[in-house]
Amino acid sequence: MLRIRLQRRGRKKRPIHHIVVADSRSPRDGRIIEDLGRFDNIKVNNELNLNEERAVHWLKQGAKPSDTVRSIFKGQGIMYKMHLIRWGKSEEEIEAALQEWRERREEKTEKAPSRKEQQKALLEAEEKEFQKQLKKKAEEAAKQKAKQEALAKKEEEGEEEQAEAKAEDEETAEAEAPEVKADESEDVEEETEAVEETVAEEEPAREEAAEDVQEEKEEEAAEDKAEPEEETEEEVEASDDEKEESSEEKPDEEKAEKSDGKKSSDMLAKEAIEHIENTPVEELEGFVDENEDRVTVQRAWEEKQEG
Repeated sequence: MLRIRLQRRGRKKRPIHHIVVADSRSPRDGRIIEDLGRFDNIKVNNELNLNEERAVHWLKQGAKPSDTVRSIFKGQGIMYKMHLIRWGKSEEEIEAALQEWRERREEKTEKAPSRKEQQKALLEAEEKEFQKQLKKKAEEAAKQKAKQEALAKKEEEGEEEQAEAKAEDEETAEAEAPEVKADESEDVEEETEAVEETVAEEEPAREEAAEDVQEEKEEEAAEDKAEPEEETEEEVEASDDEKEESSEEKPDEEKAEKSDGKKSSDMLAKEAIEHIENTPVEELEGFVDENEDRVTVQRAWEEKQEG
């Protein structure tokens, strides 16, 4: 059985479909009988380049169109033309009927929103949802901040109460402490004087020991300076490895600095689209977030990559 179907061509994420006549048993991208045209549904107006005369010819031969191709033929009036042919209408009657059908379709098309208007409505809806999410996040942040301030205030009040209680306890302890007798105070003063005399006697010995230690350190430093140690082969190799590691780490650091910046999810859809349009592709690496679910931003990013 003959089939009229789409055959995928183009490249990854940028397909162009060929409308072909092929045997139903052949694979999708296999051998074909005739190429009837092209269908590009990526562009705004769904570009179609079709040989209607050959399409009608193969329909008369009994070729069955796929669902997608039938929808395309229906939009071009080919299926309506085949219906009139089966009824036995003349060429003039068929042309008049098709002209009337095209006028009615144009009236419906004028009433229906265009692709541009649909895009604008979608953009407005995404902007509204984005603003709603921002407002919700701001409210949650304000609630969290108020809660933290309340807890901090409560902790400060508790610390003040503890300080007051501690001060009261100290005052109570001082009031209850027994008075020191005069004899005991004299004994304490004598012990203090004896300790001070001992320290004064030991002070010259300590100073001499410190001077000896300082002289030894100066002698060692002079010896080290006079005879510098030669680096071993292992130490030289270790220093070279450290230099290589530092040189390898620099590009990674530069790459990290380059990837730093705002993400598309931090911006409004309109701002993200303008940024994508006005910025070179090389500088947009990592700008579009993997979790970006706004269709308009994804579409702008794809068009930028296509050039």
